[in-house]
Amino acid sequence: MRVILITALLAFAIDQGSKYHALYVLDLNQVGLVQIWPPYLVYQMAWNTGVNFGLFGSDGATMRWVLVALGLLISAWVVAWVRKERLGLMAQISAGLLVGGALGNVADRVYYGAVVDFLNMSCCGIMNPYSFNVADIFVFTGAIGLVLFSSSKKTP
Repeated sequence: MRVILITALLAFAIDQGSKYHALYVLDLNQVGLVQIWPPYLVYQMAWNTGVNFGLFGSDGATMRWVLVALGLLISAWVVAWVRKERLGLMAQISAGLLVGGALGNVADRVYYGAVVDFLNMSCCGIMNPYSFNVADIFVFTGAIGLVLFSSSKKTP
């Protein structure tokens, strides 16, 4: 449990720090776009009221709180599952990444009413219209890790 908690706290802090930097240091909400390594990496501000790629997006309060509740429920379920199954170290780290990322996006929804998305990557003449954030990377990486490591040797 300690590994999950520490990993989740680190992921949450890194995510929130990156969003703070984008919003308040780079003033991305006003600037809109900052070229970092075009076109491979640009900071492009987007407020996401939905889930991935803005699916189920809504400016209504109901969807906002449904997504907050869903993020909290999934996080609690992942922690309970990993603890019950007594999964190994890599699965616990993966769970912590997923939970920390999910809670980072939950915090955005509670505080701002939408998720702060600002990373945008394009390549090879294909322009990606969607932005994402560090929490999304942690959620994706954590989910893949749980798939790969959930059958690993269980802890005693």
